[in-house]
Amino acid sequence: MKAIRPIILSGGAGTRLWPTSRALHPKQFMPLTSERTMIQETALRVSDSERFLPPVVVCNEEHRFTVASELQQVGISPEVEVLEPVGRNTAPAIAAAAALCAAHDPEELLLVLPADHHIARPDLFLDVIAQGAGLAEEGKLVTFGIVPDAPETGFGYIRAGEADGEGGFAVDAFVEKPDADTARGYLDAGGYFWNAGIFLFRADRMIRELEALAPDIWRHAARAVTTGRLDLDFLRLSAEAFELCPSDSIDYAVMEHTKDAVVVPADIGWSDVGSWTALWDIGDKDAHGNVVSGDAVMQETQNTFIRAESRLVATIGVDDLIVVETSDAVLVARRDKVQDVKAVVARLKAEGRAEHEVHARVHRPWGFYEGLDTGERHQVKHLMIKPGAAISLQMHHHRAEHWVVVNGTARVTVGDDTRLLSENESVYIPIGATHRLENPGKMPLSIIEVQSGSYLGEDDIVRFDDVYGRVREVQAAE
Repeated sequence: MKAIRPIILSGGAGTRLWPTSRALHPKQFMPLTSERTMIQETALRVSDSERFLPPVVVCNEEHRFTVASELQQVGISPEVEVLEPVGRNTAPAIAAAAALCAAHDPEELLLVLPADHHIARPDLFLDVIAQGAGLAEEGKLVTFGIVPDAPETGFGYIRAGEADGEGGFAVDAFVEKPDADTARGYLDAGGYFWNAGIFLFRADRMIRELEALAPDIWRHAARAVTTGRLDLDFLRLSAEAFELCPSDSIDYAVMEHTKDAVVVPADIGWSDVGSWTALWDIGDKDAHGNVVSGDAVMQETQNTFIRAESRLVATIGVDDLIVVETSDAVLVARRDKVQDVKAVVARLKAEGRAEHEVHARVHRPWGFYEGLDTGERHQVKHLMIKPGAAISLQMHHHRAEHWVVVNGTARVTVGDDTRLLSENESVYIPIGATHRLENPGKMPLSIIEVQSGSYLGEDDIVRFDDVYGRVREVQAAE
């Protein structure tokens, strides 16, 4: 079998799994179903070099360093990260990936995978991918239909037609999310599968269908690739071209209209992890039906999902609840109401609150910072600098800073002076002074930063030099 190129789509705004998932750190970067994050599990699933080529990852520009770090931690080097300047749904993302891959091999097999899905049976997953590969090499556009085990109303369905090739069936129709009675009818009738958003096809075949069925998407996405620019290990799609792409899913743009769509049934223990209830469904339950992560004490508690991330959670006399605790927000909801989490996130956004977008811990390419305390004219943070990493050479107009080394060794530049600081040593950075913090060691560097001044906003920063290429970018400060 010809080696397959995984195309990992790492988009999403992180609304349905709030407060753990946030817009700038959505669920694919969270360890929700194992000790690894969702994107790490996805990439490892297709890491066998005899079957798969290095992946192409399509992601938001703001997530580029997080994606790179996540994959580096599990020893995976992507072929390239394709950076979307704006979100335009799956059809433009897949069109851009197809254009990129077809440039060196028009017949390359592309396996499109969402970065944030759970598959409990990875061996069976590989088997059905091998089944679909033969069909894709023949020119079919393959989708993998999940064998349903319940009358689920939260997924779209695929209705299978006549057998078409070994293990595949012609797609008779894509069906919208049904009501409960209709979903039960699908389950009883058989031949209906959940639409998982996993696809396999030759690059040239998808391009041909895009040209015929979605020419505007193809034209602008292809131009976004050819006029994009390489930046470190990233391909930045041309914003001017990509923003002209109509926003559409690959299902609506191509798969519902092509005559060559084939569905391969897949009984692989799949979940889109689309809600907290989904995590309760697939989690290991105790004798009372509870799924617990973190430090929790339960009394007279049944059929409840608890995720405690930073402190003890105690429950007494509750049933059928979702309880999610993070360092800056707590969610308590009935299990049958978790789809309304999106409304809470929308309200936070409308009110201008930061909790919809970022955690108290904010990840950066050099490590992370975490807010510890804040007041009218002061702010205290914990900074972690990765080994060999450094913040940009920068200055602030409105705040001074004190850095105290808690663990590790710091190389600190303030103006023209550069020195090494060890544990329990500190340095003062006056307002307007250029400064940089580096970790020259092999262990993480922990710093307590105390900011003081008339304005403490994250946009009070001027970058002069940055190893991550952010000098000219307009984005949040370190």
